[in-house]
Amino acid sequence: MLEFHPCGFGKKQVDTSLGRMVYYTQTSEPWDIEGIDKLPTLLFLHNFGGGASAFEWSKVYPAFAHKYRILAPDLIGWGDSDHPVRDYQIVDYLTTIKEFIHQTCADTVTVVASSLTAALMIRIAISEPQTFEQLFLVCPAGFNDFGQGASRRLPLPVINLPFVDSLIYGLGAENELAVTNFLQNFLFVKSQRLSQEIVQAYLTSAQKRDGKYSALSFLKGNLYFDLSLYIPQLQVPTIFFWGEQAQFTNISLGRRLASLNKMAIKDFQQVLDTGILPHLETPGVFIGLLSKYLDSQRVG
Repeated sequence: MLEFHPCGFGKKQVDTSLGRMVYYTQTSEPWDIEGIDKLPTLLFLHNFGGGASAFEWSKVYPAFAHKYRILAPDLIGWGDSDHPVRDYQIVDYLTTIKEFIHQTCADTVTVVASSLTAALMIRIAISEPQTFEQLFLVCPAGFNDFGQGASRRLPLPVINLPFVDSLIYGLGAENELAVTNFLQNFLFVKSQRLSQEIVQAYLTSAQKRDGKYSALSFLKGNLYFDLSLYIPQLQVPTIFFWGEQAQFTNISLGRRLASLNKMAIKDFQQVLDTGILPHLETPGVFIGLLSKYLDSQRVG
């Protein structure tokens, strides 16, 4: 079985109300495991979409393992976590992410999250501000922001036809050519940055048994909401990162969302020449930018 986690990181798991959630953390050399529980926690949460998993952050989180206890879970329905056969709803992820945090974090936690998951973290931080130290959010979007989400959904009469949902998922996410084309054409700005390892990691996750249910729930729009309605309520200090050429959620949308709460959203960091996943496309650049903010936070 192919493994994609970095050196010194291993799998652990917690039980949530929807099943087992697997996560990656420091488990062996070269990391100081003896002192791991004394370190502040840095939680990395991946995006939604066919083949998504904690691998999305695997080129970034090792850079912070000497200063932080790293937690990088596969969300329920994705990667190596359980894949319940269900029509996933927003509350499923709000609930299971909170359950994961409560079981793994005794103190306040700093979160790094992307896209729809980043938007969900804003909602969780609104309901439990005492749980979070700071949020670092990459292209946070509810995919129905300012009421403009209808065109993103797959037509329900089509996707709910018998066998059609499996066909859509099989053609779009379960074969190498489709995965490669999607990553090249929609997520990355420059195709030469897309390695075979990235393609295989996404493909391996997409081919997990019952992996289609979470992905199709996203494509149908079950998980979409208007983030603009929530941002004004946010109190936790937050930084937005945005890929300059992000598709689906362009940078003008990001600036519009950030402008809704200038008290909580402390900065808007454009990441040049990248798409919706700058941390996977140019991880070295993203590490440098995130380090700048984390270092200033620790000094403060």
